[in-house]
Amino acid sequence: MLSHRHVIFLEVARLLSFTKASQSLFISQSAISKHIKALEEYYKVGLFERHGNSVSLTPAGKVLYQKLQVARQLQHELYEDFKSLSTDFSPQVRMAIGSSTTISLYILPPVLSVYLQQNANVQITLINRNSENIQKALLEHEIDLGIIEGINKVSNVTYTPFLTDEVIAVCSSQSPLRREKLDPKDLYSIPLALREYGSGTLAVLEEALKRKQISLTDLPVKIRLGGTEALKNFVRADTCLSFLPRPAVLKELASGELLEVPIQGLKVGRTFHFIQRKGTENDLLYKNFIKFIKKQYSKME
Repeated sequence: MLSHRHVIFLEVARLLSFTKASQSLFISQSAISKHIKALEEYYKVGLFERHGNSVSLTPAGKVLYQKLQVARQLQHELYEDFKSLSTDFSPQVRMAIGSSTTISLYILPPVLSVYLQQNANVQITLINRNSENIQKALLEHEIDLGIIEGINKVSNVTYTPFLTDEVIAVCSSQSPLRREKLDPKDLYSIPLALREYGSGTLAVLEEALKRKQISLTDLPVKIRLGGTEALKNFVRADTCLSFLPRPAVLKELASGELLEVPIQGLKVGRTFHFIQRKGTENDLLYKNFIKFIKKQYSKME
């Protein structure tokens, strides 16, 4: 069993901020500081270097953080074992998850609702960033599980397939493109509105264009926007062509606000993966979570 002080230490070490840990744990910052000071007195060594509003781990802090992560994984396994033996055993646990925009906005909310109804002892923190930054957050231990779309894989991360979807070309109902059927080469002369660098949507579009011998850098990109909703709202008010995930524009396609623009032979598909740091794949809390999410999503398709 991890002590309350060790749980607080893990959160400060994960976020590298007393303020953020205070907000995450709903504990006053002064209480956070007292618990960390008590741990430092117990271990007779400093655990954090203070740098104004941020902190970094000392060598001793890094050792404690690594060991407590292993202990937390063992605790999750212990909890799962005891839950199978006693339905009355229901300790509070916390999950830190991150996902790219499409998943956070259009896929996870109803699935997480069902999960939390069946797992009342779990508290989830979900962050929403582009795929590149979710992977970065995982490697920096800000989260323990991520869900991302097409991105360059790294050796110290494991990737478990989740789902596939489609990115489509769209324009507003006011755009002169609304009655067009395009050839990929037409993109050289059409103003585009696209996602920011680091976006998984942008990465898979770039790959699809490469297969047609088209370089994204040669196309007339009028604007780049961070986030699916910002891009969608811009396209609704403009005449640019854009590429957006189909799940993100279902309502707008149905209402006629946005129209799908067929592009001959250009198919842009994405595969989303669960990502975990290597060595944490057998954490039963997250292992069972992934199993549940995949099963629940399959029911909702």
